[in-house]
Amino acid sequence: MSEPRPPWSRRRRRLLLGLAAGGVVGGVGALVLPAELGVTAAYLGALCAFLLVAAAVVFVAIPGPDTAGTLLRSTAVAGAVLVVGVLVALSAEGQPLWWLTAAAGAVWLTSALWLARRG
Repeated sequence: MSEPRPPWSRRRRRLLLGLAAGGVVGGVGALVLPAELGVTAAYLGALCAFLLVAAAVVFVAIPGPDTAGTLLRSTAVAGAVLVVGVLVALSAEGQPLWWLTAAAGAVWLTSALWLARRG
């Protein structure tokens, strides 16, 4: 049998609740506010919902403390970020934001490989 997962910290629960609340407030704001503000509220609510799902996936995948350190040492995730960043940068006709994402992925992959070699 596998070991039981440790309970999530108060900080993790508070982050998930805050993102859920942001999604709900954005959704309600999209219905209540006038056109321009409603669209902005809808986008912010959708962003909160996306970040909620992403954070929940990360918290399930990395159950214990030191989530940031574990992600920093993850060569598979860093490599995926680099590949996706380069592919999107090439398909977006050289938008600077995507090249910056690709560069950040390269730095992340380099540091993950260096930390893996050191450990």
